[in-house]
Amino acid sequence: MMYMILKAIFRRTALALLLCMPLLATAQAVKPAAPAAATAIATFGGGCFWCVEEAFDKVAGVISTTSGYMGGQLKNPTYPQVSAGGTGHNEVVQVVYDPAKVSYAQLLDAFWRNIDPTQANGQFCDHGSQYRSEIFYHDDAQRKAAEASKAALQKTKPFAGDIRTLITRSAEFYAAEDYHQDYYKKNPIRYNYYKTSCGRQARLQEVWKTQ
Repeated sequence: MMYMILKAIFRRTALALLLCMPLLATAQAVKPAAPAAATAIATFGGGCFWCVEEAFDKVAGVISTTSGYMGGQLKNPTYPQVSAGGTGHNEVVQVVYDPAKVSYAQLLDAFWRNIDPTQANGQFCDHGSQYRSEIFYHDDAQRKAAEASKAALQKTKPFAGDIRTLITRSAEFYAAEDYHQDYYKKNPIRYNYYKTSCGRQARLQEVWKTQ
C-alpha cells in the first residue's frame, strides 16, 4: 500500500516538473542581456573650471564632469601649484558623454558659447596660462572636428578679434581636489558671487550678442 502511495506522489511531482520545464526554458531563453553603455571623453579648458563644469552639466547627453588639470609638466599637481602658474597646467573639465545623445560637435558648440575666444592666457577676470581657453583632443577625429569648428567660427563669429583658443593633444589628466568638484552646487552663494564679480556672464553676452 505504501509503495502505491509513494509511486503516485512521484508521478505527480515528475509531471509537474515536466510541465514547468518548457516555461522555465522559455523564460531563460528570451531574457535579454543588458547592453554596455557606450561613452566617450572630451576635455576643455575655459577659465575657472567651476564655471566650465556648470556649463557642461547642463548639456543633455553629458553623463559626468570632473574638474582637473592637464597640459603641464609636474606630476600630481595641486591647486596651489597650478593656480600659481608655474606648472604649465591648465584648469580643465573632463566630460564623459553619451555619443548617441550628444555629438562632439555639439559639445564644441557649447564650449565656444561659454568662453571668450578672443582672450589669450586667461578668461574673464582670471589671468595667466593656467586659465587659457584650450580644446584637448583625444583622437584624430576630435582634432579634425575641433579644427573645423574653429575655422567655421572664424568665418561666422559675431565678435571682433582673432580666436586665441588652442587645440592641443590631450595629456595626462589629474582630477582636482574634492572641494572643487561640483563647487557651484556645494557653495552656490560663493560661486555666484565669484561668477558675477568676475564679469563672466556680462562678457559672454557682449561677445555672443545675447541678452
